Amino acid sequence: MRKLWLIFAQTTTVVLAVLFVLNTLKPEWLRPAPAATMAPSNPLAGAAAAYPPAEAGSAALRAGYSLASRRAAPAVVSITASKAPPRHPEAQDPWFKFHFGPRGRGKDAVRPQTGLGSGVIVSADGYLLTNNHVVEGASDIEVMLTDGRQARATLVGTDPESDLAVLKIELERLPVIHLGVADSLQVGDVVLAIGNPFNVGQTVTSGIVSALGRSQLGINTFENFIQTDAAINPGNSGGALVDVDGNLVGINTAIYSRNGGSLGIGFAIPISSARLVMDALLRDGQVARGWIGVQTRELTPEFAEAFNLPLTAGVLISGVLANAPAAKAGVKPGDVLTKVGNTAVQSPAQLLAAVASLKPQQAATLALQRGSQQLTLEVMIGQRPKPTPLPDAER
Repeated sequence: MRKLWLIFAQTTTVVLAVLFVLNTLKPEWLRPAPAATMAPSNPLAGAAAAYPPAEAGSAALRAGYSLASRRAAPAVVSITASKAPPRHPEAQDPWFKFHFGPRGRGKDAVRPQTGLGSGVIVSADGYLLTNNHVVEGASDIEVMLTDGRQARATLVGTDPESDLAVLKIELERLPVIHLGVADSLQVGDVVLAIGNPFNVGQTVTSGIVSALGRSQLGINTFENFIQTDAAINPGNSGGALVDVDGNLVGINTAIYSRNGGSLGIGFAIPISSARLVMDALLRDGQVARGWIGVQTRELTPEFAEAFNLPLTAGVLISGVLANAPAAKAGVKPGDVLTKVGNTAVQSPAQLLAAVASLKPQQAATLALQRGSQQLTLEVMIGQRPKPTPLPDAER
């Protein structure tokens, strides 16, 4: 018995000594193997482990409108338009030239006027759409692309009454925006405004279509605006309004503002209208619109009652220009015009648009009410005269 106890004590001593040595030199040998881990309870964590981060250009796991921005933004350019400086009132005075030079010095210096805006490349041939007010009167127009390239632009044509202009640049491998369908827009659709506000650099803002067919705002002669709350500021003029797929649906034109900044009411010309103007400028160098030479006003219920008119819808003719197409056709002041061809008109804006859509030197019929008589007159449509630009002092 004593011998067995001695063997047990010696064995225990040896085992403890071995454990001490292993714990000192190889402690990892004595640690238990890690147990198998459970699958993560968060399904997104599992997806993140199973799939690597999405590459640039993949919108599968990305929120927002980055894909639309990447498609459209390269075709939106910054425009710098320089106007020749106005002549100093004493520039021809020899005494003034001797002391101040031909352009003056200090506060009397006559410096070029510079305007900033945006434009959109719509053709691989280098054609751009922008606003007329961005380049109006400019003697030098510079275009800068998002890739840093610059080019001097040639003015192809302008249409002040729709506030559109077409430019052309000579560069290779130009990014071109895809033209969308503005007529498919609905109130509430998401849109992006892309341009160069305040010359801070290209900026993308988002919003929705707030209204369609806005008119009678006093901005242009011909108005059919898309209203949006996407932030549009000075410098955005001529830039792109695009849908969530990056397609061009409008040209940003104007804002309603009390302090020069965005208040959430911006206006864009639908691309359908802009394309018609661009095609006419490229084809003919001008936009030829119909004209009959009448002055109009709203037909109010009070006027209809006072003159015993049997109708309350139409446009009152308040004046007829001498020798104009309407005068030659027999239209008289006091007539109420109800139709142009097959198009019913109920407001001066509708009459203006209906006549302007007709081609000059085209015959058309006018339906009108003269007292108790209903008349139909044939008129030879004339060409709308070009608006007379105001002097700089009156702008």
